[in-house]
Amino acid sequence: MTETIRIGSRGSQLALWQANHIAATLRSAGHTVAIEIIRTTGDRMQQPDGDGGLPSLAPLPGGKGIFIKEIEEALADGRIDLAVHSLKDLPTELDPRFTLAAIPPRADARDAWVCDQYWALHTLPLGGRIGTTSPRRRAQLLALRPDVAFVELRGNVDTRLRKLAEGQCDALVLASAGLDRLARAESVHQRFAIDELCPAPGQGALALETRAPSYAVFAEPDHDDYVRKAVAPLDHTETRFAIEVERTVLDGLGGGCQIPIGVHCAPLHEEANLTGWRTHAQVLAPDGERMICLSTESPAGIAARTLGQRVAEGLKSRGALELLTAVVPA
Repeated sequence: MTETIRIGSRGSQLALWQANHIAATLRSAGHTVAIEIIRTTGDRMQQPDGDGGLPSLAPLPGGKGIFIKEIEEALADGRIDLAVHSLKDLPTELDPRFTLAAIPPRADARDAWVCDQYWALHTLPLGGRIGTTSPRRRAQLLALRPDVAFVELRGNVDTRLRKLAEGQCDALVLASAGLDRLARAESVHQRFAIDELCPAPGQGALALETRAPSYAVFAEPDHDDYVRKAVAPLDHTETRFAIEVERTVLDGLGGGCQIPIGVHCAPLHEEANLTGWRTHAQVLAPDGERMICLSTESPAGIAARTLGQRVAEGLKSRGALELLTAVVPA
């Protein structure tokens, strides 16, 4: 009897694209796959509250990401076998019941400028309104254009594009990867350089999360082993290394999605050979007036955690913790 791999996914278009992309890859390898849609706290919190406003999207107690809590609960309970996440949504410390069984090749990690009328940030009129809820993007944009204003826009990619078309803001800044995956990049005329808007750690990458070998909910744990072996070929060594570096930096600074930190690690190649790694990191004050940047190149033989720790220590030595302390509310 063929075993079925049950994938848990949020119901947004992007989440379903990601889940279906992984499902198609597994099916092409001969596996049977089903997708179960799970409505998360994060999805519910993006709906207007009774006063017409939007509730806070601060992390849940214990640091659990608001877009993954219920999906991980379904994974722990055995209702699903595999969770497909946007990797940047995962906390840096994974619950020991779970493991990142695979990290596929990363898509474009850069942020994209979305606007038909003004084709780049520098062409936006004085006081132009940019739609974003990200503290990182706000700080980085203010560092480049202190005059801009921000509009609090939430929802999936299509919802934000619709709000832009309605005139609720003059431009959007969104992840290139999501726009590309949904074939909605028709209004992207600028993709920010890594040293302009350094992406969030893990941006553009997917995380394939399964139960850990030490944690089983079935009488026959062979099924979990089957799932891990099925997704193992999807793991991309260079992407996993880069993601571990980025998450180690974030962890070393005690950060999360609510503070302005960008980290990006990429391989350096000479012809087909990996020769090293380039890492760029930014820590900013929320008003964009102060910024700490660090760019490094490291040899190919370095360990990911070692590189990440070095970058974190380099940022700390330049005063990053003081900036981050100023960001976190008392």
